Amino acid sequence: MITLSVLVSGRVQGVGFRAFVVRDAIALGVRGEVWNRPDGGVELIAQHEDRAQLDELVQRLRAGPGRVASVTADEVPEAGAYDAFGIGHFR
Repeated sequence: MITLSVLVSGRVQGVGFRAFVVRDAIALGVRGEVWNRPDGGVELIAQHEDRAQLDELVQRLRAGPGRVASVTADEVPEAGAYDAFGIGHFR
């Protein structure tokens, strides 16, 4: 299982960005969680066995709703396995 931690900055809160992430993640078979950050950005954990599916999700995030300024994705040690993709609590 490959796990990515992804940070999205820009005008991405209040524009349906998290719902967009959930729809695209589910379509790609990616599991994980997305939440708003206090700094106005969005953060997510994304898991899949195939790196290409994760890379596709990251590409889609760059064209998401609102005004995406940057997307950074880093592979992280697996921190538990998710069985679906959903919206998490504000962190």
